Amino acid sequence: MPSQIGPEHAVSPVETDVAIIGAGPVGLFAVFELGLLELSAHVVDALPRAGGQPAELYADKPIYDIPGTPVCTGQQLTDGLLQQIAPFKVPLHLGHRVDTLQRQPDGRFLLATHKGLQLLAKAVFIAAGVGAFEPRRLKLEGLDALEDQDLFHHYPGDEALSDQQVVIVGSEDSALERAIELATMPQPRPRSVTLLHRRDSVQAAPATTERFRALCAEGRIHFAIGQAQGFDAPDGRLTALHILGPDGNTYYLAADKLLVMQGFSPKLGPVASWHLAMERKQLVVDTEKFQTSTPGIFAVGDVNTYPGKKKLLLSGFHEATLAAYAAQTLIAPEREIPLQYTTSSSRVHRLLGVDPQ
Repeated sequence: MPSQIGPEHAVSPVETDVAIIGAGPVGLFAVFELGLLELSAHVVDALPRAGGQPAELYADKPIYDIPGTPVCTGQQLTDGLLQQIAPFKVPLHLGHRVDTLQRQPDGRFLLATHKGLQLLAKAVFIAAGVGAFEPRRLKLEGLDALEDQDLFHHYPGDEALSDQQVVIVGSEDSALERAIELATMPQPRPRSVTLLHRRDSVQAAPATTERFRALCAEGRIHFAIGQAQGFDAPDGRLTALHILGPDGNTYYLAADKLLVMQGFSPKLGPVASWHLAMERKQLVVDTEKFQTSTPGIFAVGDVNTYPGKKKLLLSGFHEATLAAYAAQTLIAPEREIPLQYTTSSSRVHRLLGVDPQ
């Protein structure tokens, strides 16, 4: 599997042939196509795990339009792509939002993330989908100071929640499924699991809702109705939430760990300030190279637009392939690599580490 790079601060820029912004399916497939052309790459994504929108929003939901695959979930698609690119050992810088992109005097591009990582690339692929997915937060003054300690927008792992009073904020499938998983997992598990939502109704699939209601009836999950208005965190550690109930009264809800699972909202973010031609918040590209208005910067997947554009994964895979060949011509024009088929090319087999027998 690709190496996953944490929030370390780079002392100097890391050099690479191509920097890919976005670790969704199209960005991951771009890694594969670039690898076949013997180009190095680094991948950056604002989310803490690979997979983009399918992994975040459709992790357990069926996808039916992947060629040769009658049905797979978003997570299965992600797992397959990660396995496919494993031979190239491409670093994934997850949890990094790219804030700046600047062309250097030598023609390369310097990317910097909000955590201090810098990449110096000969070409850039923007595969950011509809934008960087950012979690919808609870707007409580001072709460963000507890981020990654007692407040989480992504699952922190079983160990972090063991023997804790866990409160989950949300009402959709992901929130209910997480509550069910925590309430039914073997020991060690949370001391208590509470789902907090402003209304008594939830917006999950019928089967998930039925299972959730049954566990509530058994007392294994608590369902709290109301809106968080404040919190207690003496000595910097969460102990309780202040909840405004539907009757207008405020009550206190014990909480050691808070999982906010209210979904994600896509934001184009800094891309809009990079002086690239745009149309309706999408990057304008040609259909030969899928290059933007700036030579050396390519856009693939849902982030781009062109006449006849269809927002399908199949289209994104096609765009990533043509962009990879264009990048190879740009980066190493003296090294011509003819189109070769994975079924018969010994060079490709060597790169993939396979023995075709």
